Amino acid sequence: MIQIHRYRLIPGLLMLLLAAPALAQFGGPSPVVTDQARLTAIAPTIQVAGTVVSRADALLSSEVEGRLMNVADVGTRVEAGDVLAQIEDTVVRLRRGELEAEINRVEARLRFLEAELERFTRLAEQNLAALTQIDQTQSERDIAASELDVARSRLAQVQAQLDRTQIRALFPGVVVERLMQAGERVSVGSDVIRLVNPDRLEVVARAPLSYYRYVRPGDELAIRVGNDELIPAPLRTVVSIGNEFNHVFEMRLDVNQPLPVGQTVRVTVPTADVREVLAVPRDALVLRGDGISLFIVDADNKARRISVATGIGSDDLIEVIGPIKAGDQVVVRGNERLRPGQDVAVQEISG
Repeated sequence: MIQIHRYRLIPGLLMLLLAAPALAQFGGPSPVVTDQARLTAIAPTIQVAGTVVSRADALLSSEVEGRLMNVADVGTRVEAGDVLAQIEDTVVRLRRGELEAEINRVEARLRFLEAELERFTRLAEQNLAALTQIDQTQSERDIAASELDVARSRLAQVQAQLDRTQIRALFPGVVVERLMQAGERVSVGSDVIRLVNPDRLEVVARAPLSYYRYVRPGDELAIRVGNDELIPAPLRTVVSIGNEFNHVFEMRLDVNQPLPVGQTVRVTVPTADVREVLAVPRDALVLRGDGISLFIVDADNKARRISVATGIGSDDLIEVIGPIKAGDQVVVRGNERLRPGQDVAVQEISG
C-alpha cells in the first residue's frame, strides 16, 4: 500500500516562511516545518508507460446485407439494448407477412383434417366408414402438422433476420465513431459503429520480464497521471507471456477515476523485494555543492546539518544513510537557507 503524505501549511506559516531570511538577519529563530525520520518498508521501483483503455470497447458490425437507414450520432450515450443503427427491412417484412399467411393456411387445413379424422373414426365404429379413409385422413393430418412446423421455423428465421436489421448496443456506453453513414450499403460483417463504455476503465502497462516475480494480482500499484495526480490502483491480472522480440509482461489495473480513454499514464513497478529502511520525506533533502544533506532539529531547537547518502525511494519517501535515527525531527519546510546551529521555531501543520 503506497501512502501519499501531503503538507498543508497554516495561513500564517506561509508568511513566516517568506519572512524567514529577514528574521534570521535580526537574530530571530527561523520558522520551519518538521517531520520524523521513520523505519518503513519500501522497494526500489521503476515507472513504465501505460494507457487507459475501456474494458468494453467494441466495433459493431452488420449481420445482414442492405442499405443503412440511420446511424446514431457520435457522442450519443446509450444503454444496453438501445438501437444504434437501422438497416432497410422492407423485403424481410414482406417475407414475414407471406409466411404468417402460409401458417394461417396450414393451420386451417390442419383443423379441417383433425375434424375429418374424428368424424371418420365415429363412422367406423358404426361400420359406416372404411379403415382406409381413416388412414388416409390421418396421414394428411400428419403431413399438415409437419408443414406447419416447417412454416413456423421459416417464420422464426425471418424474424431473426428482421431483428438483425437493427444494430443494438450490447452494453451501456458512448458512440465514439461512425464508420459508415446513412444511405451507404452494408454487407455482412461491415463495421458500422464503435461503442465504448467510459465507466469500465483499466490501465494496460508492460514491464520487463525480469521484474515479473515482484508483482502479484491484488497488489496495489501507483498510477501517476500528469505531473501531480497519483492514483492507487489494484493489479487485476498479470500476463507473463513474452517472446523472442519483446521481453515484457503485461499488467492490467482497475481504475475507478474518470480518466479519458487513451490517456497516457506512468505505473510504478517494484524491481526488488520489499525491505525495511530508514526514510525521510524527499523535501527534507538539501542539495548543495558539497553534497546531499538535511537538517535535524535538536532538543535546544537548533538546526544541525548532517550529510547523508540516498538509497531507494517510493513516492515522497526516500531512504537515507548517515548519522540519523528513527524519530529524529528533520526539517521539510524552511530548510533552504538554514545554517548549522541556527535557532529555529517549529511550526504546527494542519491536515
